[in-house]
Amino acid sequence: MAGIIFSEGSGVNDSVFGKSQAPIRMFLEKRGEAFEAASMLPHLFTMEKSTNYAEKYTSMTAMNGFSAVGENGAYPLDNMQEGYSTVLENVTWKDSFSVSQEMIEDAKLMNMRQQPAAFIAGYHRTRERFGAALFGAAIVGNATFNFTGKKFGAKAADGSNVFATSHAAKVKGAAQSNLFSDAFSADALAAAESAMQDFRGDNGEILDVAPDTIVIPNLYALKKAVFAAIGADKDPNTANNAFNYTFGRWNVIVWPYLNEFITSGTAPWVLLDSKYNAEHGGAIFQDRTALTVRSTIDENTDANVWRGRARFVAGVNDWRFACCAGVSGGTDLIS
Repeated sequence: MAGIIFSEGSGVNDSVFGKSQAPIRMFLEKRGEAFEAASMLPHLFTMEKSTNYAEKYTSMTAMNGFSAVGENGAYPLDNMQEGYSTVLENVTWKDSFSVSQEMIEDAKLMNMRQQPAAFIAGYHRTRERFGAALFGAAIVGNATFNFTGKKFGAKAADGSNVFATSHAAKVKGAAQSNLFSDAFSADALAAAESAMQDFRGDNGEILDVAPDTIVIPNLYALKKAVFAAIGADKDPNTANNAFNYTFGRWNVIVWPYLNEFITSGTAPWVLLDSKYNAEHGGAIFQDRTALTVRSTIDENTDANVWRGRARFVAGVNDWRFACCAGVSGGTDLIS
């Protein structure tokens, strides 16, 4: 598994814990692989590798384009400039667990399996919850969010909340909204898709935004509404079952981790363009150091201590990768 790097302290294999090292390591690897396969993060974020203390993300405005110059006309000089930028500073995360000598002596194999399982589950749950906390802050309109006692930023590179009714252009163009009030419906889905397709760049140019993913919390009524709208090739609300043009065009992500970070009693939904997100750096999950697990003997307790350390962070650069609807105070899609 590429996500875990192991190291052992001197004398570990020669101690009473020697025979437990390989089984615990194998169990950590297998559990880690299972959690990685089930993670929603790669579907919602651009996964980036970092090689520095922090990384800067930015965009470039479009050029003005070609001009008609006539026969033998001179070449006009076009230009582009840097758009808004954001800096993501890597954060260190740590956790540990221990295996006592008594556990080995008494052959408590169940406890030996449970602790590594909980350790790896905690690491991957932390990553998922951190990503969901960022999305949740964006949905409820917070500029920052607190996670495990530390404050993190939740704004886009333009200085506005990720989902906002008035994103200002860097060069020219009207302010734009990617925050809408409409509850989910087939009409609201169509309207939100059209709104995203009309997103403009910082120079007022039409972009290639084409949403393909619907992200929702784990709410039964919202799930029912989404799949009722996109789950059949005919429209059941019409007498002649007219063609449903939204059928087969959407990936749906039901993200239970999001429930914790949205306002109770609300049913927000997010449209996301996975291609634009990957190519332009929308939501970014930045890994600096993979999970490193160290096995040592504690000289005070004689326990076998397993310590894990990683560095990662997440943030948003270009807000145009997504829009959010079903939120009070947003722009009306359907009047």
